[in-house]
Amino acid sequence: MSDKTSHDSDVSFIRALAELLNQNDLTELQVKRDYGENDSLNVRVSRAREVVQQVAMPQQSHPAPMAAAAPSPAAAPAAAANEDPASHPGAVTSPMVGTAYLQAEPGSPAFVTPGAQVKEGDTVLIIEAMKTMNQIPAPRSGTVKRILVEDGSPVEFGAPLMIIE
Repeated sequence: MSDKTSHDSDVSFIRALAELLNQNDLTELQVKRDYGENDSLNVRVSRAREVVQQVAMPQQSHPAPMAAAAPSPAAAPAAAANEDPASHPGAVTSPMVGTAYLQAEPGSPAFVTPGAQVKEGDTVLIIEAMKTMNQIPAPRSGTVKRILVEDGSPVEFGAPLMIIE
């Protein structure tokens, strides 16, 4: 394979990874491609969308970011009142990157709803990762106070899924 063809193939591969990142609402993707002995391609594609939002929120006291983030002030009081769900002691966080499903299959009842009583080990939702459905158990017994994800929404490792008290 000529260097030009290899380069074009690598560029196409990187573009495909970037599209995959955007289509699945991921923040980072890392792949190693081995071509043979002593010949490989390491690619890390990332975007800092979440980090930028977190950095912009503390700077709201500056006039320029306030103008740029006009919709944020309405959301900021709600976030301040509820604080960060991930830091809540009853937060159930995602053990993996994938797609969250609140029910076993479309049209079936949800595993849990706000106000439902759960026992430790009960399935509270499913996360699909790499075409595998992973049941997420309740880490403790209690009452489901809030569900923080929507059915079919992408989740990242450590993202808060629900609050159980």
